[in-house]
Formats: sequence, structure tokens, C-alpha cells
Amino acid sequence: MISTSNISLGFGGRKLFDDVNIKFTPGNCYGLIGANGSGKSTFIKILSGEIEANSGDVHITPGERLSILKQDHFAYDEHPVLQTVLMGNQRLFKIMAEKDAIYMKEDFSDEDGMKAAELEAEFSEMNGWESESEAGILLAGLGIPATYNDKLMKDLTGPEKVKVLLAQALFGGPEILLLDEPTNHLDIKAIQWLENFLLNFDRTVIVVSHDRHFLNKVCTHIADLDFGKITIYAGNYDFWRKSSELAVKLRSDQNKKTEDKAKELKAFIQRFSANASKSSQATSRQKQLEKLELTDLPRTARKYPFVQFTPNRESGKELLYVDRISKSIDGVKILDNISFNINKDDKIVLLGDNDVAKSTLLSILNGEMEADSGNVTWGVTITKSYFPKDNASFFMDGRYNLVDWLRQYSVDKDEQFVRGFLGKMLFSGEEALKKTNVLSGGEKVRCMLSKMMLSGANFLLVDGPTDHLDLESITAVNDGLARFKGNVIFTSHDHEFIQTVANRIIDIDTKLVEDKYCTYDNYLAEKLKK
Repeated sequence: MISTSNISLGFGGRKLFDDVNIKFTPGNCYGLIGANGSGKSTFIKILSGEIEANSGDVHITPGERLSILKQDHFAYDEHPVLQTVLMGNQRLFKIMAEKDAIYMKEDFSDEDGMKAAELEAEFSEMNGWESESEAGILLAGLGIPATYNDKLMKDLTGPEKVKVLLAQALFGGPEILLLDEPTNHLDIKAIQWLENFLLNFDRTVIVVSHDRHFLNKVCTHIADLDFGKITIYAGNYDFWRKSSELAVKLRSDQNKKTEDKAKELKAFIQRFSANASKSSQATSRQKQLEKLELTDLPRTARKYPFVQFTPNRESGKELLYVDRISKSIDGVKILDNISFNINKDDKIVLLGDNDVAKSTLLSILNGEMEADSGNVTWGVTITKSYFPKDNASFFMDGRYNLVDWLRQYSVDKDEQFVRGFLGKMLFSGEEALKKTNVLSGGEKVRCMLSKMMLSGANFLLVDGPTDHLDLESITAVNDGLARFKGNVIFTSHDHEFIQTVANRIIDIDTKLVEDKYCTYDNYLAEKLKK
């Protein structure tokens, strides 16, 4: 078990945590949620001992081992893959190293023999003989084959490193497992494997994630971090969200009733306070009024943007024809003979392990990149808007504030009109006057969404829209695309996002692997049967 007592932490006059007292018990998986910047990752680091709180303590049951998903993807670059996983259990790895050092001695003494025997006994108690087999099973489950065992970490791709570090965190059955964004950069199969692993993990798990489907699947509790406090709720993310929305509505309704009652009493008092025959009743009403209390709605650091894509015109019958598109980059074939047509109301998700292939296809469709061969034909009624995965080039010029930046893309140049679109994405007042070159990743995404909303396009090309966003913003974009009355081709690794937006799946692995009309859940279910 892991718990905290009176944990407080502040930076630069801003308090992240204030007297946090919380207990995480075995057999439960806690989803730690909160707005961007609320301190979720910092709290995980406090629990792991990486950061020390200004005051308060973290308590771990004696003898229990804590493991954390490492965020430094370069820390183990000079170590082989299998060894990196084994290093997840530091005590076991130390025993292995000490044993090897003793057995390699040329002048092996009786004392060395006794020490080796002690180490062997402890090694056996820790199931050391099965350790390499266990590490291999974890790696295989996450999609890292045995042929990678002796490869150095520096020779792996970014997503492959993430998988190895995740296997390292899971290795050896720690009593307490801390996972900060474990599904980032994982493919569908790896995410499903991790979900099943955690569902069968009977110890304590604390996970930070922006993947709503993942939180719903694995969490038994939600730990809500808001205004420096953490409150635990039983149930998964959807249950927490519906419960919190209901609680706010009930409090709001109660406040409305109280306000109406107060108005009624005030009106009576004003009307009859000077009337001698009614003065006693007026006095009674005054006392009732004084006793009325409005229950303050809970303050929250969460902000909910509003995403609404409204086409300026309806599209005609001819939308988009993609005919035998091929593209190579640096001599490597990325797309090979890709063909498909778009029908009315299609909302297509591009799936596949190769993110470069999907991004390249979207770039070609938007005219940003030219195909080596093949043709892209757009219907004459189509107006399109493009959301690239890499949007840095849009914000390099520090001369612009956000109002002037967005005004470039608006037919109506009126400042209030432009501010209206920025306001929907939480840039109001002075926030709208920020310079473009100082924006965070999430702020850039929100600006690009403002630009898309302003365009009035009837066909959207969207590459990874949920990257860098918090849960509230992800939900807003999700709802906005689901409501959109035009066509969409998009990429995403967010299960809930794909399931609720897409009605057609196109799977690409250089070539077009599959193209079918179905929900994402049905598509995955069919793949598992194969």
C-alpha cells in the first residue's frame, strides 16, 4: 500500500498540492486525472521519490517494491534490451551482477563461495531463474521479438524504446506500479495487451492517461486532482464524468431554487414591510431570507473548449478520388498504389503501424506534398481544411499575437469576430494577445482548431488532433468531429475518439491493407478472430 500525509508542493509562488492526504490500496487501479498543468506527473514523481515535497510524507508498506515507467528514453542507450528490462528490479539485477563478478574471479575463495551461496539463495527466492523468461514474455506481449534481446537500446526506434521501458516497469511483479502516459506511442495490439495485463494485476496501480477508453477499461477508481487536492471516486472514467456532471447539475438546480425563493421573499418584504397588518409576516419572511444559503458550486481548474465545425456550403456528389498513389521518401517506399473513393458522409480513420505513411497520405491529399505517381481528384464543391501533425511552421513568426495570427485566415477581419473563435478555444482577454512563438504544444493545437473552425470547410483532413490536449479538450474535439456534417479523414491512437467518429476504416501498411465500413470495435473484434 502507498499513502501520503499532508503533502504540499509549490513552485514560484504557485501551490500545486496543499495538504494532500490519500491512500492507494492493493487490488485497485487508480486513474489520476486533472487539467493540464495541475501536477499529475509531478505527483507521480513525488510518490516515486524522484521529487521531494515541500512538506508531508509518502508512506509505503515495508518490504513492498515500487516501480515506475521511466520517461527518459535515452537513459539506457548503452544497455541491451533484455538487460534493460531486468534492471526494472534493481535488487535482483544487483544480485545477478554480484554473482557474475564472484564466479569470474580467478582466485575463488571460501569466503566467495559462502557469499555466492547467500546470493544464490536470495536469487532463487526472487524467482531469479525465471527472470529472463519473464522479461522475454513481457517484451513479446508488447511486440518486441526475442531477436531484439541483445540489441542496444540506442538502436531502437522511439516507440520500441517505450515498449522496452514499459516491460521494465512491469517486470518482477512490483507491489506498486506507477505509469505516466503508458499508452503513448503504443500500437493497438500493445495497448490491448497492456489492458489485459493490468486487468489481471492484483496489486496497486496508479496511472496517468489521456486515453479515455484505457481509463474506462483498467481503472477501478478515479483520483481527481483539482485545485491542489486529490479526491478518490469509485468507478472508471465514464462513471466519474457522469457523476461529476450530475453533482454540478444538482447543485446548480438547488442554487436556482434557492435564488427563486430569495426573490419571492424579497418581493414580499418590499411589498408589505410598510403594511401594519402584514408587518409580522414580512418580519418572518426576512428571517427566512437570512437563513437561506447558496451552496457554492465547486471551483475547478478545468476549462472546456467548444469545438464546432460548420460548413459554409454542402458538398456535391463528387467528393474525392484517389487513384494509385505511390510515394517514396529517401529511397524508402512509403505508399504503394493506394486507391479509394470518398462517399457522402464518410468519416474515415487511417489505421496502420506506420504513422509516416498516414501523415504522408494526408499531406499529399492536401497538396502539401506531391506523389511520385497516381492522381488525387477533388470535387468542385469541396472546400478542405488541414490539420498537420507537425504544426510548428505556423507559429515561428513571433511578430504576431493570436488575434493577428488568426485574422490572416479570416475573411471577416473584425477583431471581435476573430476573438470569438479564439474564445471558443479558451483564449480570452489577455490570453488572445500572446505571441505565437511562446505557445505550448496544447495551445498550438487549440489555435489550429480555431483556424479550422473559421475556415467553414466541408472536408477536414486531420492528423493526430488529440496530441498535447487534456481530457476536456480531447472530448470537445471528439464531440465536434462527431457532430460535423461534412467529410473527415483523420488519424488517431485514441480508441474512444476513433470509435465515436469513424464510420469507415482504411488500414494502410505501405499498401492498402483493408477498407471497410464498420465501427472501430467491430474492426478490432474481427482482427482478433484472424
